[in-house]
Amino acid sequence: MSTSHFVEQIIEKDIKKGLPKNKLSFRFPPEPNGCLHLGHVKSIYLNYSLARKYKCPFILRFDDTNPRNEDTKFIKAIKKDINWLGFKWCQETYSSDYFLELYKLAQKLILKGKAYVDSQTKHKIKEQRRTSYEVGIESPYRKRSKEDNLELFKQMKKGYFKEGECVLRAKIDMNSPNINLRDPIMYRIIHTKHYKTGTKWFIYPTYDWAHGQNDYLEQISHSLCTLEFQHNKPLYNWFISQIKSSGHILPKQYEFSRLNLNYSIMSKTKMHMLIEQHIVDNWDDPRLPTISGLRRRGVTPDAICKFIKEIGISKRENNMDISLLEFYLNKQLAKIAEPVMVVFNPLTLKIDNLNETKWLRFKDRKLPFSKEIYIESKDFISNISNKKDKVWRLSIGQKVRLKAAFIIKAKSIIKHPNGTINYILCKIYTEKSNEKATLPWVSKNYSLPITINLYGKLFNIKCPDKVTNFTDYINHKSIRQVNAYAENWLINANYNTKYQFIRKGYFCLDQQSDTQSTTRKLVFNQIISFKPKGKTVSN
Repeated sequence: MSTSHFVEQIIEKDIKKGLPKNKLSFRFPPEPNGCLHLGHVKSIYLNYSLARKYKCPFILRFDDTNPRNEDTKFIKAIKKDINWLGFKWCQETYSSDYFLELYKLAQKLILKGKAYVDSQTKHKIKEQRRTSYEVGIESPYRKRSKEDNLELFKQMKKGYFKEGECVLRAKIDMNSPNINLRDPIMYRIIHTKHYKTGTKWFIYPTYDWAHGQNDYLEQISHSLCTLEFQHNKPLYNWFISQIKSSGHILPKQYEFSRLNLNYSIMSKTKMHMLIEQHIVDNWDDPRLPTISGLRRRGVTPDAICKFIKEIGISKRENNMDISLLEFYLNKQLAKIAEPVMVVFNPLTLKIDNLNETKWLRFKDRKLPFSKEIYIESKDFISNISNKKDKVWRLSIGQKVRLKAAFIIKAKSIIKHPNGTINYILCKIYTEKSNEKATLPWVSKNYSLPITINLYGKLFNIKCPDKVTNFTDYINHKSIRQVNAYAENWLINANYNTKYQFIRKGYFCLDQQSDTQSTTRKLVFNQIISFKPKGKTVSN
């Protein structure tokens, strides 16, 4: 990430104007109603890198103001993801920690004549706010006395009213061209047990009320959010102006562009829909851009952070291609992945001049070479039609080199009664040769059956986030499961190691594989293929 992005320039100007460096503070405020995705990483990276640069606090605050959608499992998942990415927070807070302070601040606004209890339905309130091109209609309850509003608000808190019977609204300007300033709702009634506060509260603050005031209470100096909140900024500033007191830092909101990824979505609401409709398995489905999904896919935190750093911070909206992330991932995997020989579509070769298994060396392990071995069926061709095939494929009378083994020549094709190939009769040579082809193989009797998940793009259109009926554009061939045969050495595969299936790509052990039973049914996920960009799955 550039050291001269606009946010940092703003901070430097604030420091020059007199803001003490020891008053700088940043935060990341996720809602615990889903798992983190790549878009969140951009925000985490920005706030965390600024906190490190200026040696100031980085706070993790859970915005838990809607008990209907929140769950402790998401809190655990979010903390796990942030730790996995390598980011550390100095303090963990919750919006619910400030419920009492927020309630008292709301009372303060009522006493100032800046807030009132509205006994209309949400539908009616929305109707009266109209559009930014129309004059709004004031609520008939807008002129309630401060005393009545204070008493009604207390009754709301104690649970005297049903859900939807009334709300607390800020009294600002029903004719403002900014709809957010047309008496926004501050509190609504929700008769649902909160995972942290239990049944203590029957009213819950809205995002607009809680967010800025929590920034103020925690003395966050710069509140950084994505561009979709830029129209909320006047309301953010208005609320803080009503509650401020001398000697306190006034948080300032600044917006940057969100991360949009081609052929993917960056909306937790839409991800919820995909899960509920069983289009994807869960939040950790490897086709999703969630951190848990990317982790299960085999993507490394180092590659993710380098990707985020490279795209930088700006106000310009654009769509990024996954190939940039794959570039950094490929560079890292090339250094750390363990090479393994795996055959996807096996063709049997029978060695007529080999009577017993020979043990060869491949990397740091012994490799059995038996009378029958598997090679990829596409690595054998009956009739050579061009020079490229002659160099790189096995054919009758043609010599090729087997990876870490012998030179081999095909002698004849043995077929089944139905005409399909049963096996290729071959001969091995132990002398050195200049043959260029090097084919991966596995010993048939020692091979390990494995299952492999191959992945493609989840959507058939470039920007599914921009269409309403986004599920109509699902790529139903975005996952394909195949069976393959690997070196038996892979029986000890673990979740932390990345593997290079020679000539195929990079793979990792799926986190839902059965590694405990004696059968060890191993499933591997494709991380990146060695195929041309954008063609990760051949269907």
